[in-house]
Amino acid sequence: MNITADMIKVLREETGISVMQCKKALEEAGGDMEKARTELRAMSAAQAEKKSDRTIGAGIIASYIHSNKKMGVLVELSCETDFVAQNDEFVSAANQIAMHIGAMEPENVETLLEQPFIMNPEMTIKQVIDGLVQKTGERVEIGKFVRYSI
Repeated sequence: MNITADMIKVLREETGISVMQCKKALEEAGGDMEKARTELRAMSAAQAEKKSDRTIGAGIIASYIHSNKKMGVLVELSCETDFVAQNDEFVSAANQIAMHIGAMEPENVETLLEQPFIMNPEMTIKQVIDGLVQKTGERVEIGKFVRYSI
């Protein structure tokens, strides 16, 4: 199948991953968009594994307070540099993970990483983190979190 610029554009807009990586995934998937998405997730996981020994030196604390004011979450999302920590997509992901923790009540970080992401149940939280690694080029991890409720 012929890979078109529109196909690459759609995949890039969905994932935020570079044009070249989207094109490569589409080529390897024979133009099948779903297989290309799967290929990109595999590429993200491989990149995250390669960066796992890098030093974490920056990050942010994100919070979520439920509308009834009876439940709140703080989560630490770490990365290598302040530049990435201030990136809008990184901040948004941290906020979404905080909301996820509020809704899904994971016991610990390991359990959290295995859970389907409430914003996109086709992905786990680990895949969300791996996607951030691929997009930012830095090691990203959830440090710790706390969920309060009354």
